[in-house]
Amino acid sequence: MTGDLRRAERIVSLLPSATETLFALGVGERVVGVTHECDWPAEARTRPALTASTLPALLQTHPGTTPANVADRAGAIDRHVRASVHAGSSLYHLDDAKLEALAPDLIVTQELCAVCAVSYEIVATAAKRLRGDPRIVSLEPATLDDVFANIATLGELTGSAPAAQMLFAKLMKRVATLRAIPRTKKPRVLVLEWTDPPMSGGHWTPGLIEIAGGADVLGFAGGPTRAVAWDAIAAADPDVIIVAPCGYDLAQARIAALDLASNPIWAALRAVREGRAFVLDGNAFVNRPGPRLVDTAELFAACMFDEPLPPGDAARIAVTSFR
Repeated sequence: MTGDLRRAERIVSLLPSATETLFALGVGERVVGVTHECDWPAEARTRPALTASTLPALLQTHPGTTPANVADRAGAIDRHVRASVHAGSSLYHLDDAKLEALAPDLIVTQELCAVCAVSYEIVATAAKRLRGDPRIVSLEPATLDDVFANIATLGELTGSAPAAQMLFAKLMKRVATLRAIPRTKKPRVLVLEWTDPPMSGGHWTPGLIEIAGGADVLGFAGGPTRAVAWDAIAAADPDVIIVAPCGYDLAQARIAALDLASNPIWAALRAVREGRAFVLDGNAFVNRPGPRLVDTAELFAACMFDEPLPPGDAARIAVTSFR
């Protein structure tokens, strides 16, 4: 962080989950700039976008589209990302001139994942050229508790601590409600956050599975998502599988999941044969460490226990069966 402790009046959020949190705290009118991926709530889309993806056009996906080759892109995107990271290249472009024109006094960024958002190093370099010595806050959530702590931090920085406390209380009440539901079984759940190669959920995802009443399989609690071998997936034989590719909306995730049908190991999995494989909008839920992670836990529970979806969530999930 840089700068003195003062209530932020002009905020640039370079992290979609932070944007969601700021609007949930009721300070959205003070958010003057966002990323090209900040799409929730809808009002966030009206703010100037300061970033752009450096992925080749043929590899980029856009929410609301259903390109026929989106599944084929998964492997190509993975290879491109690995090559870029290895070469030290950024996957995002930051518009320095636009950032300077917005004159923020608070910039919210991250160091958690070079793939998910513009890096702290790029932001810090750009901020050195700004007048007014803006405060730079880097959010590094690895668990749901960290996400809740970030809500409190943003509440303090924006002078909305009471709103942050109220939001925290509401989220904790929903978590407690989920935990209190009596369960006669504890299904073993695999969440795939990428399909080629298969990557099992990390960070907060195993904790959300536990809150929902399940037992995580092959996940990496508190750590980054990692690739897992298909043989390991077959040996784990999960009761439930949830496919939620990072950055994919529901339509794109469905296509990526259906492409798995050509894999004999996938097709032979018990969860797939019994129609217990699901597709979830990873871009909106699983991948973003914001308030909607509690929605995600509720959606996980709906998958595991054939429960009704929360109100308004019917379009967020789809059962896929390969029998």
